[in-house]
Amino acid sequence: MNLYPLLRPLLFKLNPEAAHGVTLKLLDMASASAIGRWLYPEIKAEPVEVMGLTFKNPVGLAAGLDKNGDHIDALAALGFGFIEIGTVTPRPQPGNPKPRLFRLPEHQAIINRMGFNNLGVDHLLEQVRQADYQGILGINIGKNFDTPIERATDDYLIGFRKVYASASYVTINISSPNTKNLRQLQQGDELKNLLSALKEEQFKLAETHLRYVPIVVKIAPDLNDEDIMQIARLLVGFAIDGVIATNTTLDRDKIAGHPLASEAGGLSGAPVKEKSTHVVRALAAELNGRCPIIAAGGILSGEDAAEKIAAGASLVQIYSGLIYQGPRLIADCVKQLNAAA
Repeated sequence: MNLYPLLRPLLFKLNPEAAHGVTLKLLDMASASAIGRWLYPEIKAEPVEVMGLTFKNPVGLAAGLDKNGDHIDALAALGFGFIEIGTVTPRPQPGNPKPRLFRLPEHQAIINRMGFNNLGVDHLLEQVRQADYQGILGINIGKNFDTPIERATDDYLIGFRKVYASASYVTINISSPNTKNLRQLQQGDELKNLLSALKEEQFKLAETHLRYVPIVVKIAPDLNDEDIMQIARLLVGFAIDGVIATNTTLDRDKIAGHPLASEAGGLSGAPVKEKSTHVVRALAAELNGRCPIIAAGGILSGEDAAEKIAAGASLVQIYSGLIYQGPRLIADCVKQLNAAA
């Protein structure tokens, strides 16, 4: 039963951040009772092997919706093939001042400048320990806002070491536009140094834990083709296990003239679809299958998901699409991808 068309107008009367909290509480309540069993469509398993991992289906939850890992079981009940939680930082931090989240329904879009608000990696790990979820769990890590950019690698190594044993894969978020200077870590020597340190640590941790946990790098949609090619070469050169394309965009061309267009932050939803797909296609051409791509950005229908796979992605992630389409979007994407296979 699809109740979301009835709930959405009520949720949209609340400010976006409040609606986010209410929605997650409702999902927790539904999953803790028998209600969820008939509320959500049953999604047939469509297993896919990527990065040495078996995903129940190729449609995942993007990071950002459950930053602290507080709602893993409730979100898993919706039928995702995998869940990514975070972005989490070594130390708790409040994020940017409110308001920091804005809906643009006319464009099926969201602007956010949350700023990695989270309760810290230790809280997240405790939530993971308490969850019953046994599927693929990605943990997305970032740096604290007050860590100087030249010391960013230290924060990523702290996060990586802490989450390694609990994660199916670890995402390195170097593409959020809401932490000062973070995106410069995507450039040349800075990216090279970061990837080198993480790969060295990955080998050590794999020996210690007798388990290899893939590293995934999340990049921005605002890169030019030369930047994309350079990143692709570094991903292959350092044997990085996967890449997520993409994060949110700073480009406002698709929402020009909207009253909220001047709000600072990353734009997600339908307006980022073309840019994200372009990055996926450009990466796929350069990587030539040597590093799998997880596509995110502007997926609001099963057709959008199929377009990402056709562009060269192996998996897809959704977030903003859920806000506008509701949980049925997951089943629609899985069905469309199965039909296109």
